[in-house]
Amino acid sequence: MAKLSAFADEVTDDFPEQVKYLAGENVGYIEIRFVNQKNVMDLTKDELDEAKKMIAEHDLKVCAIGSPIGKVKIDEPFGPHLDKFKHAVELAQFFQAPYIRMFSYYPPEGERIGDYRDEVMERMSAKVEVLNDVDTIMVHENETDIYGHTAENCADIVKTVNSPKLRLVYDPANFVWGQKITNNVEKCWPLMKPYVVHIHIKDWKLGDALGSIPGEGDGQIKELLAELAAMNYEGCLTMEPHLKAGGQFGGDTGPELFSKAIAAVRELADEVGLKCE
Repeated sequence: MAKLSAFADEVTDDFPEQVKYLAGENVGYIEIRFVNQKNVMDLTKDELDEAKKMIAEHDLKVCAIGSPIGKVKIDEPFGPHLDKFKHAVELAQFFQAPYIRMFSYYPPEGERIGDYRDEVMERMSAKVEVLNDVDTIMVHENETDIYGHTAENCADIVKTVNSPKLRLVYDPANFVWGQKITNNVEKCWPLMKPYVVHIHIKDWKLGDALGSIPGEGDGQIKELLAELAAMNYEGCLTMEPHLKAGGQFGGDTGPELFSKAIAAVRELADEVGLKCE
């Protein structure tokens, strides 16, 4: 059975209201990213303790740390960034989250990230080493302008690093927005499917400036949910609608539109036979 989750910072900046909203919508998981407008990676110990307490009080679980790891230029010093990743691992342990969402680096100004493939792989392999003794997996999201912007490159990362500690997040709208692909389920999904353990639900109509209600854009959300039903997918579907705003590090949807997006996903899941809690 699939599990509904959310980037609840798209609902509201206020973290107590985020968890209250999810509980009210019977969404049992949160992909924690911004807590009171502060990235989870930057929270103090007291702030982390308070967030964890609120999550537990609303009977929620953390499905992933929504980290910005890998959203830096590849020529920036790696040592400090690796230290940040180690902190993300600590956060995953603290929140008992199975996954850390991450990315595969931007190119230096005016250059192509494809020319830095070897460096990308070395950095990914170094992060995998950090995970050897913990029960945590890092999941790479396909995203515009990073090395893993294409399905082919996402699969290349996983196959090259060759570790069960590295798997993929599948975000259909990022293929629409970044590559103008309107048949991602036929073109991208087969390449990434063997390695996907986590899904982001965001739809997009080609050429639009904002996201679409799931099922109303070109992201083939219904077709993707049908694929998940066929494989008896039991992971999370993290809602990230971007219906009011969307950018490099987050988005905005608001409670009313977010509720419409959740309802749309539940309806589509029912139509294709994907059991979803």
